[in-house]
Amino acid sequence: MFEPYQILDSRFRDLVLANVSLRKISGGHLWAEGPVWVPAHQCLLFSDIPNQTIFRWMQDGTVNVFRKNAEFANGNTIDGNGRLVTCQHGTRSVTRTEHNGKITTLVDTFDGKRLNSPNDVVVKADGSIWFTDPTYGILSNYEGNKSVPEQVDRNVFRFDPETGNVVSVACDFSQPNGLAFSNDEKLLYIAESGSSHDKGIPAVIRVYNVRDDNTLENGRDFAEIDNGIPDGFRVDCDGNIWCSAADGVHCFDPSGMLLGKILVPETVSNLTFGGARGNELLITATTSVYAIHVNSEALVR
Repeated sequence: MFEPYQILDSRFRDLVLANVSLRKISGGHLWAEGPVWVPAHQCLLFSDIPNQTIFRWMQDGTVNVFRKNAEFANGNTIDGNGRLVTCQHGTRSVTRTEHNGKITTLVDTFDGKRLNSPNDVVVKADGSIWFTDPTYGILSNYEGNKSVPEQVDRNVFRFDPETGNVVSVACDFSQPNGLAFSNDEKLLYIAESGSSHDKGIPAVIRVYNVRDDNTLENGRDFAEIDNGIPDGFRVDCDGNIWCSAADGVHCFDPSGMLLGKILVPETVSNLTFGGARGNELLITATTSVYAIHVNSEALVR
């Protein structure tokens, strides 16, 4: 049997389950990304970027197409009203799917210039939408449309859907990628994945303090990925960080110590907590999607 765990700290044994196995729940994709659990429909949505498709995995094991011609959709999340928020490489925008199915463009420019290719997105409790804007989607015609960047920096943005204002909250990245708030929203974790194209850039998750006015300060390295690059990640109810890597999912405690790994036979791009009881880790990994039950879950707001 494939051994799914690498235990590096005894505390990791309390976060995983010895009697479960890693299950492949979908395959045949080109590059699976952007997993998000939709509680209202008890399903997982995930993107296949090159195939321009958002798929839906149901708890009866079936997988079907949620959206074709998805404009090279990448990261997805759910806002406070249960609406899907998506980063689209093709339109270089962040969109929202309304309850009637209409797709609303939320933001596609900054300072009068087109965004690069929005990658991953989270929604804060106050309704503000935070997203990363690296250039992956415009580097070639495989995951978007090849183009010259118009933005000088590779920014992390905050968008206010009430006012329409968009501001850069961080611009000191080579390629910002996944992002997530701590449970109290006083910290913002952001992946630096620039080593995908420049090995001299550290493969790290950075962390910033979030001020009361929603600006960031005191950026510093939180943890380094020892195999591959950090891409997408999630924070569990105890503040542990579960991050994608080349050899699986790496779990760090709130101080940045690596507790252990869930080993996956393909390079992991992203992950989310979901399932009927919220204790299932749903993992997008190159051509496949995997699932494994853990002894943890995300904080339910």
